[in-house]
Amino acid sequence: MLHVLYLVHDLCDPATARRVAMLQAGGAHVTLAGFRRGALPTFDGIAPIDLGMTGDRAFAQRLIAVGKAAIMLGARLKGLMKPDIVVARNLEMLALANRVHALFGANVPIVYECLDIHRLLLDEGAVGKAMRGAERFLGRNAALLVTSSPAFVREYFEARGQSHAPVMLLENKVLELSGGAGQPMRAASPPAEGEAWRIGWFGALRCARSLALLAAFTRATQGRFEVVLRGRPAHVEFDNFDGFVAAEPHMRFEGPYRNPQDLPAIYGEVHFSWAIDFFEAGMNSDWLLPNRLYEGCRFGAVPLAMQGTETGRFLAGHGIGLLLDRPEAEPLTALLEDMTAGRYAALSEAVAVHKPETWVCDAAECRALVERMKGVAGGAWARTPVEAAA
Repeated sequence: MLHVLYLVHDLCDPATARRVAMLQAGGAHVTLAGFRRGALPTFDGIAPIDLGMTGDRAFAQRLIAVGKAAIMLGARLKGLMKPDIVVARNLEMLALANRVHALFGANVPIVYECLDIHRLLLDEGAVGKAMRGAERFLGRNAALLVTSSPAFVREYFEARGQSHAPVMLLENKVLELSGGAGQPMRAASPPAEGEAWRIGWFGALRCARSLALLAAFTRATQGRFEVVLRGRPAHVEFDNFDGFVAAEPHMRFEGPYRNPQDLPAIYGEVHFSWAIDFFEAGMNSDWLLPNRLYEGCRFGAVPLAMQGTETGRFLAGHGIGLLLDRPEAEPLTALLEDMTAGRYAALSEAVAVHKPETWVCDAAECRALVERMKGVAGGAWARTPVEAAA
């Protein structure tokens, strides 16, 4: 059985539990270690190794935490059976993965899992150059780069020469291991007379510009549309998230939800899924293929995205969804104001005809992931000349 040491920057991130479940479903034994942003969560069959607390946007504090963790890592991993492979999620954990080399030997391959490109990595000043240099240095021993969008590879890793490792694309699909992926999920019914069309914005809520845009749009359409928000707001990114939403007549925040248990219910009550993010416009936000894209389509919601982004290109390629050309209330109103039951039926049917595996990661995909890592652990990869010289 493949033994994976999985190093994560946030044990509390739902994506951590999802990746652990994928590795376990694929047949791997997982040792989990990482930092956290809240109370230490529980995992099925795993007692995570807690490396301490870090904070959102606390870059200096996180650097110090990584330094301390590197010093104490030997003690924290004492008695651990040598892993076959170490997976480092994000740059800060890549530094610790290199420390694992010193503890267990350089024959433990490193997989660099990068699902977001932090804005500091794209800074053109001294900080950005230093971080990119650190990433190239720390990633020189990476045997595999795992990422979730081809745009990350095209626009960053290749464009800036950040990695020469083989690439595995692992999309942010909905994890379904019960064997029900073949069951079609239908969209919510059109609203009854006098009721509103509903737009769902679910997940990590961090985009103040989206919040303002949706508020202006729902006011402009005088309640014909309402916005339902669920998930984890990044309060540091908003002046007053709770107060702003409470003051909006056509917007409501329904709190956190369980992923994946609650996904059918929460998407089943909305007609459209907000797959737009301006948090890092022109950079990460334009390149990512977010969880909510796959979740919304899996459960029948019609996706809304921006033209010119990777999400927009993805939707256009599949012939689904609606694309906004400018991030303003007026063009969003023009895009949606003539919505009818017939138009909506056509839009939702275009989503429904796609095979579930377009949106779903099943047990077979989990096994393929672990098999790829077994190949890496067994030496089934070769350094490029650049890596060999590093």
